[in-house]
Amino acid sequence: MSAKLVCVGDTVIDVTVTVSALPAPGGDILADGGAMLAGGSGFNVMSTARRLGVPAAYGGIHGTGPFGELARAAMLAEGIEILLDPDTDVDSGWDIAITDASSERTFLTVVGAEARLTAERIAKVAVNPGDVVYVSGYGLLSDPNASTITNWLSQLPQSVTVVTDPGPLIADIPALTLDATLEATSWWSCNHAEATAMTGESDPVIAARMLASDHRGVIVRLGADGCLIMAPGEDPEQVAAFPVEPVDTNGAGDTHVGAFIAAILAQVDPVTAARLANAASAIAVTRRGPATGPTSEELDRFMETGR
Repeated sequence: MSAKLVCVGDTVIDVTVTVSALPAPGGDILADGGAMLAGGSGFNVMSTARRLGVPAAYGGIHGTGPFGELARAAMLAEGIEILLDPDTDVDSGWDIAITDASSERTFLTVVGAEARLTAERIAKVAVNPGDVVYVSGYGLLSDPNASTITNWLSQLPQSVTVVTDPGPLIADIPALTLDATLEATSWWSCNHAEATAMTGESDPVIAARMLASDHRGVIVRLGADGCLIMAPGEDPEQVAAFPVEPVDTNGAGDTHVGAFIAAILAQVDPVTAARLANAASAIAVTRRGPATGPTSEELDRFMETGR
């Protein structure tokens, strides 16, 4: 049986809006475009991994209603195995994802069924030796998800690799939950701001050293400067970015995580995996929408030609 990605992150619906700039409070603005698409860190990571040839399974919750139907259809279209039945009492969550002229994105999020993961439900999620488990910080914000996920992680065998991305709401994750997740994590992948929020250090090298341990590697994503990677027992190494003109950064970090997971499942060394992840996220930011990771063929071509 092939090793797979098991995601206990979130699949939600992004109501995407493209604008030249955000309006002033109380104002209005005509958008340049918009769409309603499956997103959320979990879906973005899983779809990237699937497009790169990795089996992926969703161990989170989706709901019953129009957003849940859209989420389920999108996962099935990507070839993602859905491990748990939908919650029949509530719809999936959604957000308004606003991208401005600088390609920066702003979110307004409404929580739904994805926040209702219980111990009884997660007990049905099978993980095999060699699998990779992905954890999103959105699932660590409150119970029942937070305690369900951290308790489950503590019981996983050591042969399972846990990759965690704390996400932009890292300051809202309870300290005990954050510490428990960090202890169970094999690779901690965050952006520069999140690394600084966790450590108080603006220097990414110092922050990476503080976050790493003898069993945990760290990736600090640096945007146009690529990323910093520190494997367990190794010194930090900066991996250069691929220069592109971004149009939408929504989901770029998730694409980076998904591509890194796909590479390590393919037994690629961590530094090369980080370079592949940089390339995948460079492709993603040239496309509009939350789940814009490349296929294997697109990634190979980009690595060869830079476009």
